[in-house]
Amino acid sequence: MQHKIDAKIAKLKYYIGLLQSYKTDCKERFLKDAMFEGAVLHYLYLVSDGSISLAEMVIKSKSLPNPQSYYQAIDILGEHEIIPREFAYNFAKIASFRNFLAHDYEKIDYAFICDEILNKLDDIRQYISYIENI
Repeated sequence: MQHKIDAKIAKLKYYIGLLQSYKTDCKERFLKDAMFEGAVLHYLYLVSDGSISLAEMVIKSKSLPNPQSYYQAIDILGEHEIIPREFAYNFAKIASFRNFLAHDYEKIDYAFICDEILNKLDDIRQYISYIENI
């Protein structure tokens, strides 16, 4: 299982690197380039879904209770002090964001994506760091 966790972490780091590179001129490019928009949204989905999958892998490897929702997968990590509880509480919102990207992508506010979401990549890096250090 550790091999799968390590592989997931490597993919997440790769996607984060791509997203980091998209921060420059994001708003202008988002409006003018449909391929850019699609790439940003795709990699954001992969990062959010991958973060949840990573939580599920850790839960399974530690024989913790099975989550009943994506949100709960992150919450369980906090409850069992794999990641700090306060961090888990805030980071679990990634589950809602993942669902939004999967189902409501036509309602995307490009300014929100470029100004807010891409500036939260450090939260995902921190999450990965907590998992790497268990």
